[in-house]
Amino acid sequence: MPLLPPFPRLRLLSTILLAGAGNLAVAANPAATPAGAQATMALLETTDLHANVLGYDYYKLKPEPALGLERTATLIRQARAQYPNNLLLDNGDALQGTALSDYQAKVAPVQCGQLPAIYKAMDLLGVDGAGIGNHEFNYGLPYLNQVTGSAFDVDGVPADAPRCAGPKFPIVLANVVSTRSGKPLFAPYSILTRQIAATGPDGKPVNATIKVGIIGFAPPEILAWDKRWLDGKVTAEGVRETAQKFIPIMRAQGADLIVALSHGGIDGAPYTPAMENANYYLAQVPGVDALLIGHSHLPFPLATSTVAQFNLPGVDKARGTVHGVPTVMASLWGKHLGVIALHMTYDGQRWNIDKTRTTVEARSTRNADGTYVDADPAVAQLVAAEHEATIRYVQTPVGNSDFRMSSYFADVGDVSAVQLVNQAQTDYVHNYVQANLPQYAALPVLSMASPFKTGAAGVGDYTDVKPGALALNNAADLYLYPNELHAVKVDGAGLKAWLEKSAERFNRIDPAATAPQELINTGSAGYNFDMPTTTDISYQIDVTRPVGQRIVALNWQGAPVTPGQQFLVATNNYRASGGGNFPGLDGSQTVVAAPDSSRDVLIAFIRKTRNLTRAANGATRSWRFAPVQVAGPVVFHAAPGMIALAGEAGLTGVTELQSDDGSGKGFALYAVDLAQ
Repeated sequence: MPLLPPFPRLRLLSTILLAGAGNLAVAANPAATPAGAQATMALLETTDLHANVLGYDYYKLKPEPALGLERTATLIRQARAQYPNNLLLDNGDALQGTALSDYQAKVAPVQCGQLPAIYKAMDLLGVDGAGIGNHEFNYGLPYLNQVTGSAFDVDGVPADAPRCAGPKFPIVLANVVSTRSGKPLFAPYSILTRQIAATGPDGKPVNATIKVGIIGFAPPEILAWDKRWLDGKVTAEGVRETAQKFIPIMRAQGADLIVALSHGGIDGAPYTPAMENANYYLAQVPGVDALLIGHSHLPFPLATSTVAQFNLPGVDKARGTVHGVPTVMASLWGKHLGVIALHMTYDGQRWNIDKTRTTVEARSTRNADGTYVDADPAVAQLVAAEHEATIRYVQTPVGNSDFRMSSYFADVGDVSAVQLVNQAQTDYVHNYVQANLPQYAALPVLSMASPFKTGAAGVGDYTDVKPGALALNNAADLYLYPNELHAVKVDGAGLKAWLEKSAERFNRIDPAATAPQELINTGSAGYNFDMPTTTDISYQIDVTRPVGQRIVALNWQGAPVTPGQQFLVATNNYRASGGGNFPGLDGSQTVVAAPDSSRDVLIAFIRKTRNLTRAANGATRSWRFAPVQVAGPVVFHAAPGMIALAGEAGLTGVTELQSDDGSGKGFALYAVDLAQ
């Protein structure tokens, strides 16, 4: 029999603990609930699914059990069996992220009355409500309006656009406002009335009614990241101010609990209304009872985490609280399910939650023995047609390669998965400027690209394009996101600052230390490790120096780069408009906002070049580590058995120390000799 038959939409409640000392008091129906009644309730979270409906890698064209909502479904079923009173909520970034979502949005767009595969699966699982993340805007407002079943009163969406069928669950977003109407684009909040099952003091079952308000927030920086879709059409308000405005209204309308679906992470920097990861401050807004967070693609709570934002004052990374508010982040791609369980007792007037018995978990689909939970076959059956159509699409041929393009060793110098992107971007910007911007024609053009996949999501999370025929799926593996190509004008000082920010990817190394030292700073994402790959520029990264002082011997065509020297740098809209908080990049320096996506530019370059070689397209390094003799090993982690690829890339100082690093996640332990 199937492990997980289709889920009915449950009407039982999950709720959550209130910030502050003492027990939580929640209003209930005293006529229906006797004093001494007890109940256990759970709040379940998915986040950053990024259209990973199935455990399948469309870039490598093979099953991938480490991801997919079809496996999260098993965790959902288990949690619902454990906690019959529950509420399942999604925190956003569901619509975009795979070749499947691109196919349904751009190649063969879903029609009015149809749902994208991810929403079909979420309906199947009985999602009770959802927020909106930044990536929901990647395909534009008309598409988002259609698939969410909305009626946006916003420029760019015709007033007579048909009202299409959306998912069955309410979608909430409070801090993105239509410029035309001055009102939130989506419903800012929804109040869900639910019955919970409890046990009376006599041991007999009783029922109670509770109203749960859910409110959604997206990062205000969407205005920069998706400027071409949103500029002049919507504004984004600060997360804290928006919460302060709506929470009293929700309380006045009878909400017993307020659950914030805030698509952002945790940042201890001083608060600003434009803050990308504002939940450190949202947790301090009176009336916020629970935080479902995301965007950072990390599991929280995690007692062993070394990530800086999880070690801020007021953040309990073991119990899962931020300033006392229960908080969960279910990593990404369906790899985890957030579960917050509450134990409540009714005193005759209110529910009181025992904070000492409250638990917050990010449950993994990966078992302790390294296997994964079984998938729900009903999910695959539901989206079989869309899945097969996507596979056929991504197999469209575009070129050939005589070398393997991979990112396993990108952190230590392998540019095989980066140089081709830089070449495509440089070629496009050079030609565009010559044809359209003669005032910049004399400026040198270079490009910055990063290794998008560096193991952050697991041992399978690496770009790996085998030699031979190249198809669309390979281009998507090399360029993961649907970004737009931009170019910015920077001076030599700005270029150095850019590279200094990229060099935060590395921890500071003590040459005198004899114990193993971790090279990679996991708090700095691989997609923020920007690098040029051209013989025109060269520099060294001295990892023994503090952050901001690591770039040495920065040269352009053999001569030192001067602070006032001018460059055009090809990049993407995310970086050019401030994504990653790179100094000087805030959108004001953009001189090219191309009408073409970065991935389409890459595909066109491959088609034009046709036959790629390592010598011409995958071996030019602009950077090296500054040579230093270290007393002990400098180590990093990557997929096992890949040392031959390091040799092919010319990385003679890399060795595999252990095929299993002992983390239980399948990684191997490698060392890099910084003296070479």
